[in-house]
Amino acid sequence: MQISGAEILVRSLQEEGVEFIFGYPGGAVLEIYDAIFRQNQFKHVLVRHEQAAVHAADAYSRSSDKVGVALVTSGPGATNAVTGIATAYMDSIPMVVISGQVPTPAIGMDAFQEVDMVGITRPCVKHNFLVKDVTELASTIKKAFYIAKTGRPGPVVVDIAKDVTQAKHEFSYPDSVQIRSYVPVTRGHPGQIKKAVGLLLEAKRPYIYVGGGAVQGNAAAEVTELVRLLGVPCTNTLMGLGAYPGSDRQFLGMLGMHGTYEANMAMQNCDVLLAVGARFDDRVISVPSHFLGAPKKIIHIDVDPSSIAKRVKADVPIVGDVKHVLAEMLELLRASAQRPDAQALAQWWEQVEAWRERKSLWYAKSDELIKPQHVVEMLYEVTGGNAIVTSDVGQHQMWAAQYYKFDRPKQWLNSGGLGTMGFGLPAAIGAQLANPDATVACITGEGSIQMNIQELSTAKQYHTPVKVLSLNNRYLGMVRQWQEFFYGTRYSESYMDALPDFVKIAEAYGHIGMKIENPADVEPAIREAFSQKNRDRLVFMDFRTDQSENVFPMVGNGKGLDQMDLPPHMREQDGEAADRDYGNLC
Repeated sequence: MQISGAEILVRSLQEEGVEFIFGYPGGAVLEIYDAIFRQNQFKHVLVRHEQAAVHAADAYSRSSDKVGVALVTSGPGATNAVTGIATAYMDSIPMVVISGQVPTPAIGMDAFQEVDMVGITRPCVKHNFLVKDVTELASTIKKAFYIAKTGRPGPVVVDIAKDVTQAKHEFSYPDSVQIRSYVPVTRGHPGQIKKAVGLLLEAKRPYIYVGGGAVQGNAAAEVTELVRLLGVPCTNTLMGLGAYPGSDRQFLGMLGMHGTYEANMAMQNCDVLLAVGARFDDRVISVPSHFLGAPKKIIHIDVDPSSIAKRVKADVPIVGDVKHVLAEMLELLRASAQRPDAQALAQWWEQVEAWRERKSLWYAKSDELIKPQHVVEMLYEVTGGNAIVTSDVGQHQMWAAQYYKFDRPKQWLNSGGLGTMGFGLPAAIGAQLANPDATVACITGEGSIQMNIQELSTAKQYHTPVKVLSLNNRYLGMVRQWQEFFYGTRYSESYMDALPDFVKIAEAYGHIGMKIENPADVEPAIREAFSQKNRDRLVFMDFRTDQSENVFPMVGNGKGLDQMDLPPHMREQDGEAADRDYGNLC
């Protein structure tokens, strides 16, 4: 029996086990929406903006082991989705984005709502397709899902001409797919793995540095076993938080631009570094030449060969799935009686503990002003560290990463690579739909939340009771911090004037709104929001926080990991002058 291309698409998505599609209808995809209406195997979530559709699909994927799916129309629907696609691409999130296209004869004719979606997205997708023949539709969807979730994951765009959705063809879905030019490596080279184990066992100051690849590669269990078996310190990147338990003593905290003192100093001064699914990006090691100024041997495991030696040369490169590679390393270690030199390791830990003792995340409490760090600490306490936490981008993102101890993977969802404001709320909705029984919190700022605040309507329609904590300092906080540090306190366009009443906005959308201005009210407000009586309600908490608070430690551009700008109490410990030398930013 022949069915329409739109029905073929829907049947193909059903074959892939799709549970939710996040989207927004329009002319080029009306056939698809009609086919969705006539089935009941998966649900469609109607967002209020296409960017939010992709962010929600992204977080649905991040917080589960599934491929997120978004559906947008042609023209502005497609271009609105690009920010979400680029966000997923930078963070290696498996996703399939289906966009409508004008009919095949009109392509290239500047038709109404026509854009070259393949051309526009080429720099920010793992792969993309333009389907102009209904006979190729089912096999293309199969390829899209396969490419999205294998190797280094990423978003795949499938642009479908409208006449393809109308054309008729028999439905047949492939059981498997083979792409001659795409054969991702999964197993690491045995010789390189053996060499890596040897280096770790001979190290005097070993360190394990874990990135988002360990989270996406489901390798948290292997990472944890390896760190504990060797007894060495461990750090996670912003994207890697949760790959090793944040409350464990061997965890030194996040490293990088706003990493802890101990994590950064250990990174700079170790003699053997094992990098697992990490990229040595600019926010982690800052300047490669300075990082390599302290001699060290580097073992680098990554499923993507292009990531290895991209910024830092690896002494032992291992291309392969991090879960498989770590499993083989563990097998070799279990079979060996050798362990790192106990005396040298004890001395290394003594140095690490001395760095940790300086308490780089300590901050001055206040009875008059709400400290944003305190809000995150109270969120951690009230939720028992078990919440799925999304964030937007800025100071609040860093405080969330620093003060909420993530003990498991897929618990922390943020835009790490692209740094996308407006990610947090739609991401929380996607995460809640993927995990209906979970506690989901969105930590945001008064600037970021307004980027996609209309998704409060989506949350109401689909009954997603996320809790929103807005750290409202009436500034674009990170912009203000940089302007204070590097631009002579010239706060150019960073003050948020004429802010709305967020409580009234939340209530207008049918939710609960709270305004919290007194530090003594922080904990009671959070407990009220997460109480049993509000379990099924979205609660928007507007915390009026200290406007002058900055994120510390901080590694300025052009500085090394051991050249952090420290919080005031640490500068006093060192007897440093109040004036800070941040160097040349350019």
